[in-house]
Amino acid sequence: MSNSTISKDAFDFLKELSKNNNKDWFEQHKPTFKAHEKAVKSFFESVKNNMSHHDEIEKMKMFRIYRDVRFSKDKTPYKTHLAGSFSRLGAHLRGGYYIHLTPGGSLLATGFWNPNKEDLFRIRKELEMDASEFRDVIGEPSFKKIWGDLSGDAVKTAPKGFDREHPDIDLIQKKQFVFIRKFSDKEVLSESFLEEVDKSYRAIRPYFDLMSDILTTNLNGESVL
Repeated sequence: MSNSTISKDAFDFLKELSKNNNKDWFEQHKPTFKAHEKAVKSFFESVKNNMSHHDEIEKMKMFRIYRDVRFSKDKTPYKTHLAGSFSRLGAHLRGGYYIHLTPGGSLLATGFWNPNKEDLFRIRKELEMDASEFRDVIGEPSFKKIWGDLSGDAVKTAPKGFDREHPDIDLIQKKQFVFIRKFSDKEVLSESFLEEVDKSYRAIRPYFDLMSDILTTNLNGESVL
């Protein structure tokens, strides 16, 4: 059975974990964690079910609580958030969805986190040629109301081979093309959060449709699939 809300108990557990981020405490409270993990995974399944009405989702993934500390200065063994991602189906549907739940820092993220160098070059060439449609989509008032401005890391001046004086250099500089929507704890724990997640993911579609079109064609608009 899917779950339509996030419980306050799950957030209380994550708060306790952040104060007791060690193996002894975690092992002692593992049954409680497993119950919360199962409930949140069920919520993610509800998100996926809702999305099936307006997108094709290949798979839902829930991330493990264990941190990879091998190359990190922070040696705490556990994450203090619960997160999941949703992958779109096939080579023709591009973009990804992410949900991150933690007291004081919950968010949804969508878009293109780390496009491979071919995809990044293709996006930049499109923006160099004509960024007007891209700007129209991300500037549409109902879209901006939900998702705000484009986020993501950027190069400092211009990528190699691109003109730093180009009028759309602010977009061409981007290395990531993501949108982030933050939520308060009150919003996450409310009855309407599931609906709000679905509304947000549904609203990103014009952006995904445009980017899928760009990434599955060449600069002449011919399919490369």
